[in-house]
Amino acid sequence: MITRRDFVVGGLTAAGAGLVVPPVLAKSVLAANLDGMQNDRVLVVLQMQGGNDGLNTVVPFTDPAYRSARPSLALPDSQLLPITSDTALHASLPNLKKLFDAGQLAVVQGVGYPQPTYSHFEGMYVWQHADPSRERTEGWLGDWLAAQLDAAGHPLTACALGEVTTPPELSAPTATVSVIDAVADYRLRGDSSEMASAPALYRNTPGAYGVLFDQALSTAQTGIGELQQTQAAYKPAVAYPSAADGGTLSASLQLTASLIATQPSVKVCHVLIGGFDTHQNELARQSALLAQLDKSLSAFLADLAAHGQAQRTVVMSWSEFGRRIAENGSGGTDHGAAAPLFVAGAPVRGGLYGEAPSLTSTVDSGNLKYTVDFRSVYQAMIRDWLQADATQLLGGTYPELSLLRV
Repeated sequence: MITRRDFVVGGLTAAGAGLVVPPVLAKSVLAANLDGMQNDRVLVVLQMQGGNDGLNTVVPFTDPAYRSARPSLALPDSQLLPITSDTALHASLPNLKKLFDAGQLAVVQGVGYPQPTYSHFEGMYVWQHADPSRERTEGWLGDWLAAQLDAAGHPLTACALGEVTTPPELSAPTATVSVIDAVADYRLRGDSSEMASAPALYRNTPGAYGVLFDQALSTAQTGIGELQQTQAAYKPAVAYPSAADGGTLSASLQLTASLIATQPSVKVCHVLIGGFDTHQNELARQSALLAQLDKSLSAFLADLAAHGQAQRTVVMSWSEFGRRIAENGSGGTDHGAAAPLFVAGAPVRGGLYGEAPSLTSTVDSGNLKYTVDFRSVYQAMIRDWLQADATQLLGGTYPELSLLRV
């Protein structure tokens, strides 16, 4: 049986947001007060982990330097979906092409920042904290969450779906984040007999830790209960791809859709698709990953539309860096710099944004120069979508990108 002494001796978990919470809690980070949300809009952040090869995702197919640098990896015309006279999407993205044609996909080219890093960990840190100097300790969306000061701190305001740790971009000392690997895992740990008595056992523990215990348990119970209600109330309106076709992203996005459709408290969600570190066998590996992305994301957006949630949801992708212009000797590409990203949804002003980076005027011996600072995209998401103070959260202002219709 769990005892109060076991609870304390077992240690306290410093969860990703910096809040101390009991280790008995589920995969969930629970913290303090939030409110002041300006609207009912939802931002979904889709991380393409590993460093996606932008040149074979958004392809400058008429540039002779593209095929010259990639004699084996350059995509033939039969594997291209042109969106302009000189730019195409990878053939594994037919549904994103339809979104582009419908004006609901923004393709932002050449996204990066000054003095790029080629380390996965440093690159992710830059994007997660909106800080090329890698000095900030709070995530760019964690800062936004922490700025919402007046409410009760709903456990489902910010969620990481299909994950097991708090995404650093959502982390801040007073940001509430729920990390939900799967609905079945979002519960108090231990067997049912132990957990039935856990709330009573830890109520009214003396001192500061007792307050945290009480608050965390109450918040956990609220989140668990509402997530169970969500699953009972929600039925997908479309067929999501199987794990074979959609990977883990399909299940993560279906869970995201269920929350958006049933929980008005949800404001920001994070999902992840990994595997983009294509140093070898890139053609097959990236094609499969982009197909998973395309099928899963299109099902998600169609599901939202069928549930009447399309106008309140925007999806933004990011990857820690692109790949080098030239292929390597292993049928792949090595760590690079600038790359494109996607912003999708019914509120999006679709089109091609930014200038395609030069393939001949480069940085660091063969890497793409950025043409759009990634913080311009964040600025649009914060100010134009979430309607918050982007200057304060980003520490400055950046060139405008009119990515949204609102």
